[in-house]
Amino acid sequence: MPRLTRRRALAAGAAVAATAGLPAPSAAATGHSREDRHSHSHGHSAPEAFDEVYLGRRIQGRPLAGGHHHGAGYGVFVDGVELHVMRNADGSWISVVSHYDPVPSPRAAARAAVVELRGAPLVPLT
Repeated sequence: MPRLTRRRALAAGAAVAATAGLPAPSAAATGHSREDRHSHSHGHSAPEAFDEVYLGRRIQGRPLAGGHHHGAGYGVFVDGVELHVMRNADGSWISVVSHYDPVPSPRAAARAAVVELRGAPLVPLT
């Protein structure tokens, strides 16, 4: 008989849970359509657009059309160059510049990036 490992125990537990036959909540039960659940990134409201000058740099944020983005369909720009942002499961935001310092909004992510850049240009990711 094979030795029971953590991996096998977890796999067995997952199989039992999957075959338990518990019905998934329907859209009617939650009051949200499939589109509603996905358009607001796991229940968090969509951030508002912004356009301002912060410490001499123009920062902008706006919803992006089409496709799936880590930023939940939201784009942030510093001096016209896209700052890649991502929304975390808890609703906080991180950017490629300040990846280990979550902030509450895309505007705060743009401001944190401007501070971290210290006047250096944001180089676009390709």
